[in-house]
Amino acid sequence: MIKTKRVPDTSLRGVRRYTYDADWLARHDEPIIEPDLPIIDPHHHLWDRSGSRYRTDELRADLDSGHNVVATVYIQCFEMHNRDVSPELAPLGETEYVNGVAAFGASGRDGFRRICAGIVGHADLRLGSAVEGVLHAHLRAAERRFRGIRHISAWDGDKNLRSAYRTFPGLLADSNFRDGFACLEPLGLSFDAWLYHPQISELTDLARAFPETTIILDHFGGVLGIGAYAGRRDEIFQIWSSDIRELSSCPNVVVKLGGLLMRINGFGLEDGESPPTSAQAAEIYQPYFDVCLEAFGSDRCMFESNFPVDKGSISYPVFWNACKRLAVGCSADEKSALFSGTAKRIYQLILPERTE
Repeated sequence: MIKTKRVPDTSLRGVRRYTYDADWLARHDEPIIEPDLPIIDPHHHLWDRSGSRYRTDELRADLDSGHNVVATVYIQCFEMHNRDVSPELAPLGETEYVNGVAAFGASGRDGFRRICAGIVGHADLRLGSAVEGVLHAHLRAAERRFRGIRHISAWDGDKNLRSAYRTFPGLLADSNFRDGFACLEPLGLSFDAWLYHPQISELTDLARAFPETTIILDHFGGVLGIGAYAGRRDEIFQIWSSDIRELSSCPNVVVKLGGLLMRINGFGLEDGESPPTSAQAAEIYQPYFDVCLEAFGSDRCMFESNFPVDKGSISYPVFWNACKRLAVGCSADEKSALFSGTAKRIYQLILPERTE
């Protein structure tokens, strides 16, 4: 059983800790909304770390919790790196591992559901043009599923918000990084961007420099709410809104609607006596959802779970209920795009017909 404290923790250790308390999450249950609506979850991880295990058994239990999740996309999290090769090739271990998980699903053992139908891995784009060899190696390891690269750039002047992944300021403008980034589009690969909201304008500059490369903004753009950003919700929302609208002017950018219930976002749901209801979660998401949907349109937006990270704050079935509450005013076509269509198109997923 994995447990968390029910007390606030905004230390660096707290920011990095991605644990969840299954007993606490079980304190709230609710009926599944629209159980037949097809969902592609385009953002989850698999790992086994000190105090936090989320492997295929845990993922499958969440997928079986009531919603019609027909496929998923795995996003790199520095898991299963290969220690027997050079550092630049080490991330291939993660791709090889996840491709094996996907192969199990493709065997039909999960019916028509396809776990890890898409894989987004890691390559150090600071290698410049030399990263092309690493990208080819990823494609050889999982050609029909390997869809893109995530090179985390989340960085902030507040040391308590520094990423555990050794990022540094100005990464997206670094000349070596951009030389490596230029290798993605010719190979048909996309780029997942995980950064903090003060860095959104840096991503806009990158997107304009590479208009043919598909860029996916993760987690609403990393809206911070702890440390130096605590108590500034309204001010930050205005800054974030303006930057999001400017980013949306780049037609090659899409946005993931999720990952807003992490500790760094500062809503504190993980410290409550009971987990949130879907109505409570939807209330938090609503203003951010409204801005993104208006700016990007449903064909450039996709709901994402960001599990198991957000599992520290909300259960899987309640999260997807919250998304369905957010989409209640959307047309059938818009809902189809938000829950599955955009993800399928952007990640070029190959799925059995019965998952459509």
